[in-house]
Amino acid sequence: GKETPLETVATFLGAHAFPPEFREDRAGYISLIIDQMLPVIARENLAEYCDIFCEQNYFNAEEARRILTAAKQHGLKLRMHVDQLTNGGGAKLAAELGATTADHLEQTGPDGISAMAKAKVQPVLLPGSVYALGSKKYPDARAMIDAGLALVLATDFNPGSSPSASMPMMLSLAVTQMRMSPAEGITAATVNAAASLNRVDKIGSLEVGKLANFAIYDCEDYRELAYWFGVPLVRDVVVRGERILPADSPSIASSS
Repeated sequence: GKETPLETVATFLGAHAFPPEFREDRAGYISLIIDQMLPVIARENLAEYCDIFCEQNYFNAEEARRILTAAKQHGLKLRMHVDQLTNGGGAKLAAELGATTADHLEQTGPDGISAMAKAKVQPVLLPGSVYALGSKKYPDARAMIDAGLALVLATDFNPGSSPSASMPMMLSLAVTQMRMSPAEGITAATVNAAASLNRVDKIGSLEVGKLANFAIYDCEDYRELAYWFGVPLVRDVVVRGERILPADSPSIASSS
């Protein structure tokens, strides 16, 4: 918030992978997270959510359950990265623990989708990581939508498996690879995403009483956002009523 008016929602992801010095002492690292890291995170209000990568060769289901149960006891809300490479029952665990979101879900089957629907866990689909890793296994977005789940679309922007911060590219992948309609993709990238952050009362859609956060694209039809992949279409970005792109543009308030 110091450089731009953009808001970030902090998540603690101490359990993404075991550090080299703990590879032979998994229990020791889990104890470090539970006994030392989480109390500080909660006491100093450093994060609103706790996340974990529950996957084969990373954190298994029981380890995830221990860490997230402790996080919940400290008042943190839960997120999970699950079922990316294998179906290890991560979606079911997210439902069991009452997680707000479950990310990835490439390998999640009907049982996991049903469990998430019953527990109202929001799926966060990350097609950029599927594309970047050269996989052809995208999440079953259609089955999730048909089950009544409020899908979220995100970049998973990171240098290891999804080096793209382009939401239009994610929208294109959602439409062409996951059989979502452009309207479904835009909904997943905006209002559903805001709901997953517990911010839908003030962002995610253009409504009276919400913040004036929006982007203006050089398109004649909203469906073009999913059509022109890899083409820069952003003309203006407005956050809290202030134009931040282009940087030298006047604010909405000052030009009205």
